[in-house]
Amino acid sequence: MTLIVIMIAAFSCKQQVRNENIVDLNNMIIRISEIEIDPNYLDEYLSILKEEAQASVRLETGVISIYPMYQKENPTEIRILEIYSSKEAYEAHLQTPHFKYYKTNTLNMVKSLRLVDMEAIDPEAMPMIFRKVK
Repeated sequence: MTLIVIMIAAFSCKQQVRNENIVDLNNMIIRISEIEIDPNYLDEYLSILKEEAQASVRLETGVISIYPMYQKENPTEIRILEIYSSKEAYEAHLQTPHFKYYKTNTLNMVKSLRLVDMEAIDPEAMPMIFRKVK
């Protein structure tokens, strides 16, 4: 009986620590950035974007995803899956040195930019998705 009580207490503590990092799925900002890059700047742009995306996820607790991709048939067509824990996290992201560096140093490389705000159909599935990636 004592072993069962200890196991329940340990599990409860583990769950409590886990719950401190839980994001309110109803307050997330989800966006797809659609960006067309001037082909003359593609390599330079990708290098700067990669650094910015990695820094955002590594340094900002409110950034859940900055996941850049490009179309296989047209590599100058970039898409970025952006997920922030809240509006406040997104606004804080815009003020970071790495984002400001990205924005000012790629401005002349971008032919077009469209920000598409999205809404999750099944936000409860998100923790399962990210848990599978190692």
